[in-house]
Amino acid sequence: MRTLTALLALAVVPVLAVPAAAVPRPDSVPLPVDFQPEGIAVGAGNTFYVGSLRDGDIYRGDLRTGAGARFVDNTGKAAVGMRVDRSRGWLVVAGGGTGHAYVYSTADGSTVADLVLGPAGSTFSNDVAITPDALYFTETFAPRIYRVPIRADGTFGTTEPITVTGPAGAVTSGFGLNGIDSTDTGLLMVNHTDLGILALVDPATGASTQVTLSGIPLVPGTLDGLQVEGRTAWVVENFANAVARVRLSPDLTSGRVTQVIHSDLFRVPTTVARHGSTLALVNGRFDLGFPPPFGPGAPAGTDFDVVQVRP
Repeated sequence: MRTLTALLALAVVPVLAVPAAAVPRPDSVPLPVDFQPEGIAVGAGNTFYVGSLRDGDIYRGDLRTGAGARFVDNTGKAAVGMRVDRSRGWLVVAGGGTGHAYVYSTADGSTVADLVLGPAGSTFSNDVAITPDALYFTETFAPRIYRVPIRADGTFGTTEPITVTGPAGAVTSGFGLNGIDSTDTGLLMVNHTDLGILALVDPATGASTQVTLSGIPLVPGTLDGLQVEGRTAWVVENFANAVARVRLSPDLTSGRVTQVIHSDLFRVPTTVARHGSTLALVNGRFDLGFPPPFGPGAPAGTDFDVVQVRP
């Protein structure tokens, strides 16, 4: 009996020693039908946020489980580029052609601030960067960045337009300044859609310097979202269905495009956010139609999603 018991124990041990298999994160996370997304941001844990160009709604989901729901229900607004300030518990959202930008609480979705950037219809704020003392929004149809000061008490000052000069200030017949992010050098990094360039902008003067790039060329006319992580920049190339990795020099004035990621799941991705070793990109599906004020948007019944890729 003791021998039989010992044999059974040995048979059980290997089973108990095997850890539970980790559930892989989904390659595609569905968003509501007809949501018409553009911006994405990653918050605490596995939380992500996506905004709707149609009405400014904000969707909140989990990158690990794929579960999610509408977090902010809006009417008559728009949500373009967005970014999370984790230390303050803010979700900061560019409002496109509304002339506004919005700051929501990541705790409950309540409105922290409704910021006026410029006149509705003649202002199009596209993306946002956050520094300790200000929010910065790109204007896509003029050589301009909007600076909104952050006071010591967490309230906001009056919007200060910054005229961008130099290469990034070039005005074209299409989309100009688009993605923007802060850097650890005190400068802002932007991309210019039509020119297909990256540039550094001095927020004090608006003067810009083009980042000299080598390696795989960026595709003019496709540059969209931008994420800067230390000496790495991720650049979304929407209609090229790609995201490029740029390895930057220590002073950020030059760089090399070392990788261009494609995926069969990309359907005109617009913006990117990093979650650990994974990139999350939202499919805007602009090939089916630009949303108002540029067009009618995608046909009714169109599905949208967030795609996760590992560089």
